[in-house]
Amino acid sequence: MTLPDPPFLLITDRHHARGDILDVAELALLAGCRWLSLREKDLPQADQVALLCALVSRAQWRGASVTLHGNPLLAHEAGAQGVHLPAGGDAGEARRILGRGALIGLSIHSADEARMIDKKSIDYVIAGPVFETASKPGYGPALGAEGLATIAKSCAVPVIAIGGIEPQTVRTCRSAGAAGVAVMGGVMRAKNPAGAVMQLLGALIAAEG
Repeated sequence: MTLPDPPFLLITDRHHARGDILDVAELALLAGCRWLSLREKDLPQADQVALLCALVSRAQWRGASVTLHGNPLLAHEAGAQGVHLPAGGDAGEARRILGRGALIGLSIHSADEARMIDKKSIDYVIAGPVFETASKPGYGPALGAEGLATIAKSCAVPVIAIGGIEPQTVRTCRSAGAAGVAVMGGVMRAKNPAGAVMQLLGALIAAEG
């Protein structure tokens, strides 16, 4: 399974969003985002499925992919394109539920975890936090560019960098070997979500040049 193009992942967080997350997602899609992941784990499962269905509907006609940070059974129920699992998640079981064509990712935080990745079950990993992040203060020590580079060299699948990602740090992540970047609070908290997405996409495209 190839990553969505561009390899820019927007993760939802309704607690930090300035408005309804579906409206933020719509603006992000209009700005060129082609990969969204619903991360609202504190919601009841039925509410997660309802939100996920709404995201899939909005993204489908733009050719965007929608994944769920959570239970693969819920992702399957909502018709999402894949699932993102926490560190230690059962990727084999997720693959069994969602099928060979699904996009399955896993969170990691070290090179040791990266070396254990089975590319038969996992399509990508999210590594972080790369930099200090306002979304999850104190969530482990920042990897920095050197730590990210070590993970990227150790991993058999593409690495998506997360944590404190801003337009001016995207090139650093790409130079360290990251295939793309993931952002949550930087877009969710933005007064102009579409503008924030466009700046990040512009930096990602420039870093690839």
